[in-house]
Amino acid sequence: MLSLLSFVGCKTYPPLETVPEVDLERYAGKWYEIASIPTSFQKGCHCTTAEYELKDGYVRVINTCRKNSVEGEIDRAKGKAFVVDGSNNAQLKVQFFWPFRGDYYIIDLAEDYSYALVGSPSRDYLWILSRTRTLPQDTIDQLTTTAQQKGFDPNRLRFTEQANCQ
Repeated sequence: MLSLLSFVGCKTYPPLETVPEVDLERYAGKWYEIASIPTSFQKGCHCTTAEYELKDGYVRVINTCRKNSVEGEIDRAKGKAFVVDGSNNAQLKVQFFWPFRGDYYIIDLAEDYSYALVGSPSRDYLWILSRTRTLPQDTIDQLTTTAQQKGFDPNRLRFTEQANCQ
């Protein structure tokens, strides 16, 4: 009975397709979160950014947000991302707390690396990222449609306050 109950509510998805390859040198730098299916540690975040820096054997990750308002206290999380072998840099494992690592799959990426759509195979997490604080609505709509086609629920997306951020 217990094993039967453990499957109730579980969804299975096809493998999450990523972009064919990612140039990590071009991907490195600062990204602004436009929208996300937020993680628990993003609760109350505004002005959220992610910065990636190539290091020897990993990518340094610094996520920053302001808690509870655009003028709130700055909260930073530092971590490391490791490329999944055979993924052409499109799949990473991100670690903020040892020994736990989370999936970071780049599922859409502008040719000029001006925006990215990042998700997890469980479809529990999703981020729309941009090199600028805003994206044109047609780009957001396109990325939302792509996410939905890949099994994400667009109704769970929360848009990130980026206006008036310092």
